[in-house]
Amino acid sequence: MKPAEIRELSAEDLAAKLKDARAELFNLRFQMATSQLDNTARVKQVKKDIARIQTEMRAREIAANGALK
Repeated sequence: MKPAEIRELSAEDLAAKLKDARAELFNLRFQMATSQLDNTARVKQVKKDIARIQTEMRAREIAANGALK
C-alpha cells in the first residue's frame, strides 16, 4: 500500500486496515513457522504497511493536538 493511498483513508478505514494487516502478519508468521509460506518477502511488506498506517495515524493525532493549541 502506497503512502498516498493511506493519506486518503478516513480514521475508521485506517483502524480497519491496521487490524487487517496485523491479522495478516500473524497468519504469515504462523505459516512461516509451519514451513507453508511461499513468499517470505510478504512478511516484510506487511510490516512496512503497518508502520505506514501507524505513522499516518500519529501524524493526524499530532495535527489535531496542534490545532487545539
